[in-house]
Amino acid sequence: MIGVVELIIAGASAYSGAVACSYLDNPEKKKKSDNSRLKLRHYKKFKDYVAQKSKSFRKLISNSRKKGKLDLLLGDNLRQEQLKEISGNGEKTMTESEKRIEKRLKVSLASMGISALGNMIYFPLNLLSIPGLLYVTSPIFKNAYQAIFTERKVRIHTLTSFMLVSCIFEQYFFIANLTGFFFVYSRKMLSKIKDDSEKQIIDVFRQQPRFAWLMINDILVKTPIERIRIDDVVVVGSGECIPVDGVIVDGIASVDQQILTGESQPAEKETGSTVFASTTVLTGRICIKVQKAGNDTTVAQIGEILNKTVHLKADIQTKAEDFIDKAALPTLAASAIALPFLGIVGAASVLNNRLGYRVLIVTSIGTLNHLQLFSKNGILIKDGRVLDLLGKVDTIVFDKTGTLTLSKFSVAGIHRCSHYDADEILAYAAASEQRHSHPIAAAIVEEADKRQVELPPSDQTEYSIGYGIKVLIDKEYVYVGSDRFMEREGISIPSSIAEIIGRSHSEGNSVVLIARSESLIGAIELSPMIRPEAASVIQQIKKRNMGKIYIISGDHEVPTKKLAEKLGIDHYFAEILPHQKAEIIENLQKSGKTVCFIGDGINDAIALKKAEVSISLRGASTVATDTAQIILMNENLDHLLYIFDQAEAHDKTLRNCLAAIIAASAIGLAGVAFWDFGLVTTTILRVVSMSGSLGFAMLPLKKL
Repeated sequence: MIGVVELIIAGASAYSGAVACSYLDNPEKKKKSDNSRLKLRHYKKFKDYVAQKSKSFRKLISNSRKKGKLDLLLGDNLRQEQLKEISGNGEKTMTESEKRIEKRLKVSLASMGISALGNMIYFPLNLLSIPGLLYVTSPIFKNAYQAIFTERKVRIHTLTSFMLVSCIFEQYFFIANLTGFFFVYSRKMLSKIKDDSEKQIIDVFRQQPRFAWLMINDILVKTPIERIRIDDVVVVGSGECIPVDGVIVDGIASVDQQILTGESQPAEKETGSTVFASTTVLTGRICIKVQKAGNDTTVAQIGEILNKTVHLKADIQTKAEDFIDKAALPTLAASAIALPFLGIVGAASVLNNRLGYRVLIVTSIGTLNHLQLFSKNGILIKDGRVLDLLGKVDTIVFDKTGTLTLSKFSVAGIHRCSHYDADEILAYAAASEQRHSHPIAAAIVEEADKRQVELPPSDQTEYSIGYGIKVLIDKEYVYVGSDRFMEREGISIPSSIAEIIGRSHSEGNSVVLIARSESLIGAIELSPMIRPEAASVIQQIKKRNMGKIYIISGDHEVPTKKLAEKLGIDHYFAEILPHQKAEIIENLQKSGKTVCFIGDGINDAIALKKAEVSISLRGASTVATDTAQIILMNENLDHLLYIFDQAEAHDKTLRNCLAAIIAASAIGLAGVAFWDFGLVTTTILRVVSMSGSLGFAMLPLKKL
């Protein structure tokens, strides 16, 4: 892609220089065309400057190619691989809009080639380039018409349409075709930095199983999800995702619902309990009578709300688009003033100095290079426009479960109620759980390893799973599980342990009871693990005065408040439903705040879509990663501040690019007014300014 840009810039420079020389050498042509009084020495300065910039630019490109830094712009790159991984799709197919752009780009190159031949060999050949030129630039005229007669505004397309008509009328066909190429190429570059995922329907079922085990006459039959009907009975075992909403008719299980409800503590489910699609059975085996399936499930309803939610970010312009539109009216006014004094060519020359498509091309290349820099550091930016919004953020909102905490547990305490000491209680629990993979079992085994506790041999041939497990160790049964499990097994719970259970649950912790020989010997309290980096990230945000920090959680009041206090966060909302999260974001926005929301669950998706800036983590629910603009691919919050720092660097790159082009435009306007610069001379200036600003746009590659 960069090769094409080099070719066009070099070709345009050579052609413009050749035409300028011919005008300078032929007084009659000079008078007829531009009335230019530009001296040959001035042109030589231009030529030397272009040659110098082109040489520097080619050197930077060559070095970048050798180091593999142009992967992003050449197509096969890390960012594209990250996008494929997050979207779950294979090769990306071109949209209809992208196909039209590619077609117009080819036609534009052909028309420009014909026009160049016409100027060099046989002038009437230029007429053959007109059909292609009109096809390529037809969107410019349509947009100009809409801007003037519908929006009652002057935009960049308005100026370009006037300039194109002037070029055709005055027979500057190559310059008109070059303008058409810049227009199409700017559309192509903008399409690369704008995320079109908001136009796609978010598939809430992508992370769910495609089949379920259907119970038919006491026989399990593997059945596609779409064939499941109301009142069918499906069977779900340990480690499996529940595919339907329904009621348990047989069995008991511990179910992880945090992806849907935000609760960190697993829910204990038994006959008569309601379960929901997308939640996961940690331990146990349950038979579920289907109440809702497919598009009628709770998670599907959230997806429907999500897809109907207005995506306010979809219509946001890039900073460059906004800037050139604001500059359009003053440029048109200057051209109108020039018309009676300098004629059509002079007025068109003023328009030729507009801040137009070259700005969009250069700033888009700069943005793409920054996006590559993000990808190299484990951050996927799906929509480049979000970099402009990051600098405005003054409120950062975190989801609690799965974002500030991990989907893992740690042992918070071991409570005794017998002569067994803490290590013995832990040893029996770890020996019973060591062959299970759910988070609570993993936490217990990890704690035993940390304490270097020797585990007694266990006979795993006799065990039962429900709210707990029953394992034969040293010829005696060991029971490990919840208070309900102990009650079902007829094991009494001392009042001291009952108090611990009540207190722990109110704090959002889980308690695993351990019994031996049908007598309770102790309890292990487990708490959700706070992300190791969370405290330092929060402190750095506060130190930089980046704005207020909030926690929004579907979890209970006590654990949410406890986490907020531990991390030093002053504001929090607890026991919040998914639609209420979005309402909180909207209320903050109505109070004048610009919100960055960071979440990972299905219950966070609507809030992610409402926030100006949305961030999720790799490994989160697919609904969250589909909705968020930014994905932390390393699955932690370490690079959160890096995102804001690089957004500032991106803004600096864009300002430098704009400054180079504005300076050249100012020189061009002064030249038209005082030195009789015409269309050819101002075109040379456009090429020079684009060459110089491309140098600024490529600077991020040096950081790779």
